[in-house]
Amino acid sequence: MNKKYIVRLTEAERKQLQEVVAKGKAPAYTIKHAHILLKVDAERATWSDERIAQAFGCHTNTVRNVRQRFVEHGLTTALERDKRNKVGRGKALDGKAEAHLLALGCSQPPQGQSRWTLRLLADKMVELEYVESLSYETVRRSLKKMS
Repeated sequence: MNKKYIVRLTEAERKQLQEVVAKGKAPAYTIKHAHILLKVDAERATWSDERIAQAFGCHTNTVRNVRQRFVEHGLTTALERDKRNKVGRGKALDGKAEAHLLALGCSQPPQGQSRWTLRLLADKMVELEYVESLSYETVRRSLKKMS
C-alpha cells in the first residue's frame, strides 16, 4: 500500500527516540509513539502499519496519525497526544439575555398558566427575539446560576 506520509528519521532523531524508549521515564503514550516512529522509518521499515499497531496495542489509525503528525509538524508534536481544537458553541445566553430571562421569570405568567415553566420561558425568549433558539435546559441552568 502506498503511504501518503513517509517518515525519514535523521540519526539525531533516531537516537533521541531510542533514548525515550530506553529510559522509560516518559508518559506511556510518548514511549508508544517513539516505538511507532522507529518502526515506520522509511530507511529501516520492515513492518506494516497493521503489524505495528498489533505489536504496540493500538489502532492502525494511531500509527497513521503519528506518521502524519511527524511529517507535518515534526518530532516533538508526533510524540505528544493529539490536541483537539476545542471550538465549541458560544454561550446561548449572554449577560443581557440572562437579565431579560430573569425579568421575564419574575413577570406575570401567560394567560391560563399559574406559573412560568422552563419550556414556556424558553419559548417566550425566542418569541421576543432575545435569542434565536433556546433549550429549556439552558433556561434551567441560567436560573439556577442566578439564584
